[in-house]
Amino acid sequence: MSDLTATVQKTKTGFHVEGYEKISYDFTFLDGVFRPENGQLADCYRRWGRVLAVMDLNVYHIYGEQMEAYFGHHRLPLTIHQTKIGEKAKTMATLLSIVDSMTEFGIIRKEPVLVVGGGLVTDVAGFACAAYRRNTNFIRVPTTVIGLIDASVSIKVAVNYGNYKNRLGAYHAPIHTFLDFTFLRTLPTAQIRNGFAELVKISTCAHLGTFDLLDRYCEELIGTAFGRADHASDDVRRAADQINWDGIHEMLKLETPNLHEIGLDRVIAYGHTWSPLHELVPETPLRHGHAIAIDMAYSATLANDRGLISDGEHRRILNLFSRAGLSMDHHQFDEPLLARATAAILKTRDGRLRAAVPHPIGSCTFLNDVSPAEMNAALRRHKALMKEYPRDGEGLEAYVDASDTGYTEQTDVEIAATKIAALQAGDMTTNGHASGAGAHGAAKANGHANGHTHGATNGHTNGHADGHVNGHANGHANGHTNGHANGDTNGHATDHKA
Repeated sequence: MSDLTATVQKTKTGFHVEGYEKISYDFTFLDGVFRPENGQLADCYRRWGRVLAVMDLNVYHIYGEQMEAYFGHHRLPLTIHQTKIGEKAKTMATLLSIVDSMTEFGIIRKEPVLVVGGGLVTDVAGFACAAYRRNTNFIRVPTTVIGLIDASVSIKVAVNYGNYKNRLGAYHAPIHTFLDFTFLRTLPTAQIRNGFAELVKISTCAHLGTFDLLDRYCEELIGTAFGRADHASDDVRRAADQINWDGIHEMLKLETPNLHEIGLDRVIAYGHTWSPLHELVPETPLRHGHAIAIDMAYSATLANDRGLISDGEHRRILNLFSRAGLSMDHHQFDEPLLARATAAILKTRDGRLRAAVPHPIGSCTFLNDVSPAEMNAALRRHKALMKEYPRDGEGLEAYVDASDTGYTEQTDVEIAATKIAALQAGDMTTNGHASGAGAHGAAKANGHANGHTHGATNGHTNGHADGHVNGHANGHANGHTNGHANGDTNGHATDHKA
């Protein structure tokens, strides 16, 4: 939420306007956000007496009944716009389908839209709110590691344009973000790994204590959904909570003085110099965490070549990526791509490279004087080092699938399995979920919108009746089909921010 104060002064040739915008928003850590006894979220809507939610379809399959029961308990009628958003469907057409729902609902000027899902959903729905009447409030409930750790921190909202990530967007802060880490119980391991990269990012360049904990508990954190799985030890749970708290706090400290990115030397842009172009180069795009891990690993090699980190620190970073199953190299990450990606990022960063690199681990410096020859030499050395690692440095489950794209719905078996995991969260000692999620028939995301769901099944899906269809290739006859990923999805759509 923001407020603006401004002054107007006469000049010899006209007027001078000077204004300052106050931006205010809150974060609440709350395991079990949809438990009826936790009224914090409902309290945000009592003034309005109703709720419009934009929700990832796969999250709805798992938590939809629980969410409906929650708002029913608090006597707040709930309308859900169900959506499937992947990188290929993170488009203006998807945004406009959300806008249609806001119009049909009759959203009031300051009434907040509730956005539930991974970073892709919060990005697109947040941009829709930024555009609707130029400023509509929203509340975020992120459901993925990237959504909780990274996307929740920023006020950037966006859609992709062409092959460029987040090319169209705005700066629009939610009024509140609820951080419920029990959502990770139903997240696929590949997505836990994907989000792990964001924590490596912030810790390598800004918080040595967090890096130490990631290094100590790497495999256990990924294997236990950051301590939320039943078999997680108390030590891992405590470490995960410390990592999450410190990681979010550190990113907020770095981002809040520069919310509108007026300053372009950004510590949290470690791993985001060459990855924005590389991520979408493969025919099946890389997961964001793997794309930035490649960038970070290569940047660490470049930093080591310059003596900014020691050989031991360099290997410590590479070994952590390898243990996590994150990518450190890719066959299409080559010299021509480096040249193209460098040219692209120079435009974004006002003509300077501003490559964030560790100096040493836990601190950061920025490189602006790296020549093409130095970049290429570092890349050749990096690829030679990768021969010492499993899969020549390529990661596990590195490419997007249905759990990223949201193009296809879960099977009944998958819904049942994740539903059980959501139910079991109620057995946790610290505010787990008391009731499980349901498996509604749910709306088919195959083209035209089917109207709102009022605690039921026919929610809007991506695209208009005569516009773009952002789902599986069963779109409306008058639409264009943008999605193509096959297979079943196990979890929540995700995204990145930096």
